[in-house]
Order: sequence, then structure tokens, then C-alpha cells
Amino acid sequence: MTPPRALVAYCPHWALIVAGCHPSAQVVVVHANRVVVVSPAAQSAGVRAGMRRREAQGACPGVDVLQRDLAGEARAWERAVAVVEAFAPGVEVLAPGRLALGARGPSRYFGGDKALALKVAGAVGQVAAWQGCCRAGVADGLFAANLAARLAKPDQPYVVPPGASKEFLATLPLKSLMVSGMVEVSEQSAGAAELANLVDLLGRLGLKTLGDFAALPAPSVTARFGPAGLRAHRLARAVGERSLRPRQPPPDWVATAELSPPADQLQAAVFVGRALAEELHQRLVSSGLVCTRLAIEAETEYGTTLRRSWRHDGALSAGEIGERVRWQLEGWAQSGAQPGAQSGAQLGPQPATDAAQAGRVIRLSLLPEEVCPEGGRQLGFWGGDAAAAARAARALARVQGLLGPSSAFTAVLQGGRGFAEQVLLVPWGEPRAASKPPPSLKPNRANQANQPNQANQPNQANQPNQANKANKTAKEGPPPWPGRLPGLAPAVVHRSPLAAQVLDMEGNQITVGSRGTLSARPAWVAVGEGRRCEVKAWAGPWPLEERWWDAGGRRRARLQVVSGEGRCYLLAREKRHWWAEATYG
Repeated sequence: MTPPRALVAYCPHWALIVAGCHPSAQVVVVHANRVVVVSPAAQSAGVRAGMRRREAQGACPGVDVLQRDLAGEARAWERAVAVVEAFAPGVEVLAPGRLALGARGPSRYFGGDKALALKVAGAVGQVAAWQGCCRAGVADGLFAANLAARLAKPDQPYVVPPGASKEFLATLPLKSLMVSGMVEVSEQSAGAAELANLVDLLGRLGLKTLGDFAALPAPSVTARFGPAGLRAHRLARAVGERSLRPRQPPPDWVATAELSPPADQLQAAVFVGRALAEELHQRLVSSGLVCTRLAIEAETEYGTTLRRSWRHDGALSAGEIGERVRWQLEGWAQSGAQPGAQSGAQLGPQPATDAAQAGRVIRLSLLPEEVCPEGGRQLGFWGGDAAAAARAARALARVQGLLGPSSAFTAVLQGGRGFAEQVLLVPWGEPRAASKPPPSLKPNRANQANQPNQANQPNQANQPNQANKANKTAKEGPPPWPGRLPGLAPAVVHRSPLAAQVLDMEGNQITVGSRGTLSARPAWVAVGEGRRCEVKAWAGPWPLEERWWDAGGRRRARLQVVSGEGRCYLLAREKRHWWAEATYG
């Protein structure tokens, strides 16, 4: 069956527009240390999307680097969606910077697909500060329309003739499957990783285009690649897409909450929305279903009803539903306010009326406008369990719904000289982007060769950093951080270092000289409230001076010791005191 006609409007530089950048500026937006949006000026200098941050700065030394703000993009995109919805009902938000609508009815009214595409692109361009920033594409099916919009040029919509979507898709490369929006909005989702692995595997099998993939027999694709492969195969064949025509869901699938008293602050409504997202997801899971298109509805104390539809190419988890609720509420709150409006702004409508007249939210509802059967529990070919990861994600989202967004964190490894700064805690659901490049997993032979001479240290076999010398097959990666300690990471890193004492045989406190040498051989160590123990082995010291040119710099020396009780500590001498930064075991 031929999919219905769809129109997609796409602003490739929306992140730069929201950040207030000028079209002639050399700017890139990065996410997870990779470039995701490139300005025209930076692109002409050789910067491309997908580059690492260092590669982009090497290609264009004067480029400005901005971190991606999906929440801010979603808030600003609400104004563009409202303008288009004023003359074309049924607008769906695919992602910040992209929207879709069924083209059949509006195209007849405005005189054809091209006329409709020009009108939509012009309406979005009026909201943005850049001329010709919006591109529009029309085709049979949402997937083909999405690709057509990316191939369109400013003021030149790309219109695929009716019935020609299969031929249009056949010539496109396999990586076109990645434009589903799932990868752009939720880079850490399991569906995005699964799709990326599928595209990589198909490329290694010798397939180059969507036409090559579509030519494979569907039963063979299902047997080899599973449900994800079958869905991608149907997209490549331009069949089996979900319709853009909305339908009313059964009443028991609608999650609604009455806010009494009405929500004066935005965060109060967001907290309720997260709880509703978890409730809705549990209802659908109990029926073996997942949501792919969600309507968010808010009613204010003055009787105004606000409604917006969000579409996702994959299954929406509880965390992703809650994230879209937050984006939409923030968009409604700030659509009529100043750009710097804070979280205390009132919620209200924007497009044609004064936002200040809307009032406070008294009811919030989540309506699943489109659902599909859940894929079920499918083990990976090498033993991976995607269902277990989904269950863990639902549990963390449930904790956030009960205790707030700052109650559940995930760890992200990043660079740093100290072990405490090598782990960044990120709230669950937020982009897992490291603020510093992670170190190499391969030992740095140059650093090992420059370590202090430890020939005078007894029982060196028990030193905690000796086990790393046997690791000769570690993976290649970025160079390690200068001054980073070698060896295995400690078992416990103390966020607040513990007071310690390092004494010589006479009981005098050991100091570290200006040349990085100890005043005496360590004989006794005491950490925290623990008793004094004999030092069996020690390594170091490793002096470290950071930002010596700045008043906020640090100067310290680190020492590894093994006590008579078998405990291994990482100690640091700073400001004439010894501190225990970490415990190895």
C-alpha cells in the first residue's frame, strides 16, 4: 500500500539560530564531543558534521564551539510550529528544528505540493532570524519526505512525484536510514545504537544503497536482522509506514492529572508530567504496546486548552515521554515571554493571543495518538539483552518521577588528572557528553619510563600500580592526560578527601620538597579516624602543579602506600597536610 503524502519542514541550522549566531559567523554545535551542526561559514572552511571537536578546530582554527541545548531548541521551535498550525492543522513535531504534516488536504487548498511547501518554509523563515533557513520536502511517506527535505535547497522545495518514492529512495546511500530523528534527539537510546550497528553491518556485507537493501527477500532479512532489520527494510521499500492521520485513543490509555492548586511554577507542572509519563508507559507495557506518537495537552484556569503532537520513529520510553513533556511545557511558557525567561514563568498559549492571559495550568494530559506492538525481549546475537537495559531505564525514570530529576545519575568517563574529576555524574535522560576528552586506555610508555626510581622501596610486587604493566593489548585511543597517575583505578574515590598522616620511623610528619622528594622514608600511615599502621610498600611521590599562572591554581604531590592491614591508599600532600583521595582495596 502506498503511504500517504507527507510534508517535512527542516531547519538544519536551528541550533545556531536559537543561540543567536550570525549566518556569516564560523560556529559549530557539538554533542558528545562530535560536531552536529555547522554554520555555512565553517562548512566552507572544511568543517563537516560528524567530525570530532579537535578535528573541527584543526580544520578551522577560528571556529567558535557551542554545546548543544536540545531543551532550548525545543522551546524556541514551538513558535514555528504554532505559526504553521495556524493555516495547516495536524502539525506534528518530529524533533527541535523539524516538523511534519499530512500534505493531501492542505496541498489541494493551496494549489499543489510545491505551493504548500513554499508557504510552510516561508512561515518558518519568518520566525527564524536567518533568511532561507527552512527547507521543505514532499513525498509519499514520512521517511521519504524527511530525506527529500534534507536534499531540498532554500526556496527550492524537493517534491517527489506521487508513486515515485521507491525509485527516489533506491539511489540514496544506506546511511540515509539514520535520519529517522531518533539518533539526533536521543543519541544514547538503545534504538539509535541498534540502527547504527545495522547500517554498519549492511555496509560491511557489501550493500551500498537503499535499493540494494530493498532488493533482499523480506523473510531472509527478518531471519538475519530481526524486527529492527525488517522495519528498516520496509522503509527502504517505501511501504508499511505509519499514517499521519491521527485517531482518538481509548480512554483508558489517557493519563490525566488535575493540579490543585494550579501550578504557579513551571517545574511543578514538569514534575507532574514526569509522573504521568511513567503512568502512561506502564499502562501501555501492560498491554504489550509502546507509544510512537504522543499528544501533550494542558488546560489553564481560564479555559484555554493547549495541545501539541510529538512523533518518534522508535518506541517512546518513559524517560523520553517525560523529556518531551518538559520541552513542550517550557515552549508554551516561553513562547510569549522574553528569551531569558526563567523556570518561574506562567504557562500560557502564544501564537495569536497574549501569553499572559492564559493563566495557570489546572490539568495536564498525555494521549497516545499512535501505538504499535512492543518488540518483546530479543537477545542480541552475542548475548546482549536490550530488554534488561529498557527495564533499568524505566526504573530510573520512575525514581526521577517520584524524587525529581536530580535523584538519578549516570556516570560518564572523561579526562582529568585526579580520579575524582575523571567521572562526571549526569542526570538520567540528559545527554551523556563528557566535558573533557577521555584518556587513552593504552599505558603511556613515556610516562612509565619517567616515573621516580623505586629501587629503594621494599615489596614492590604488592604495589597497586604494578598490575598495569602486564596490559600490553590495550586499545589505541587519545593520548593520556599529562600528570595522570598510571595503574589501575581505585575502588573508592572520596568526594571529600579524608585527613591522613604519613610519618617516618621517629614519628615525625613527612614533607615533600620543592624538587618532589620525600623528607624521609614512610614508615607509618593513619587515615581518618583509623589507627596508625605500618607502611609495607610505597610508590611516588608524583608532584603535580596545575594552573601555576592563575590565583586558583593547585600544587600537590601524590603518594601510593600499602599499609600493614593490606589496605592501599592514594594520598596527596597539599597545603602542608596529607589527605587520602582514594582507596584501592
